[in-house]
Amino acid sequence: MPPGYQLDPHSHSQGQLVYAAAGALATATERGTWVAPANRVTWTPPRFTHSHRFYGRTDVRVLAVPVDLCGELVDHPSVFAVSPLLREALLALTDKPERRHGAHKRLLTVVVDELADAAERSLHLPEPGDDRLRAATALLREDPARLATLTELGRTVGASERTLSRLFHTELGMSFHRWRTTLRIHHALAHLTDGMSVTETAVACGWSNPSSFIDAFTEVVGQTPGRYQADLRKDRT
Repeated sequence: MPPGYQLDPHSHSQGQLVYAAAGALATATERGTWVAPANRVTWTPPRFTHSHRFYGRTDVRVLAVPVDLCGELVDHPSVFAVSPLLREALLALTDKPERRHGAHKRLLTVVVDELADAAERSLHLPEPGDDRLRAATALLREDPARLATLTELGRTVGASERTLSRLFHTELGMSFHRWRTTLRIHHALAHLTDGMSVTETAVACGWSNPSSFIDAFTEVVGQTPGRYQADLRKDRT
C-alpha cells in the first residue's frame, strides 16, 4: 500500500488478521483506534465495522479467519505481538500457494493457537462518549503537541479539571496523561515510518526532549524508536 492509503469503513462475515510485514497500520472502529507497527498484528472479529489507514510503504498481509476458529480469540478488536514463529506463519500463508489440500487451514490453526496464548499488546486509543470529553480529546487530536493542561482543556470545553479527570478514568479506562501519551505514540509511529528522525518526531509530537520521547516510546511499543526504524529498513531490504 502507498503511504497514507485508507480503506473506508467496512465489515466481514469472517474474522480478519492484518499484518504489516513492513510499515504500520491503524485500524479504527466505533470503540477506538488501534495502531500496529511491523512487530504486531491486528485482529478484527466478524461483523465489526472498521477502517484502515497505512503509514509508509506498507507490505500488508491479510488473513481471513473462519467463524469456527474465531471463538478461540478475543471477541473485540485487538493487537498482538508477533513472535518469530507467528511472523513466518503469516508470511507463508500469504506468500505461497497451497501445495497440499488443507495445508493452509492447518497452518492457520497454528496461527490462532499462537494468538490465543499471546498477551494483547494493544496500542488502543478508546473513543469517548461524553460531549465534553469528546471535545477535549478532539483538541488534542488536532494538535498532539498541544501543551494544554487538563485545567486549560476544561476551561475550553466547559468542564472542571476534576470532572475531566474522572471522565478519562471512567469512560476511557486511563488517565489523561496516559491517553495523551498513547495519542502521541500513534503519531510518532506514523512519523517514524515515513522517515522522520527521532529528534524531529519528538518535537512534532510534543515531547520536551528526545530522551523523554525515547523512554515513553520504549515503554509503550517495546523497543526504542531507533530500533523500530532500523527494523523497518531491514524489512524493506
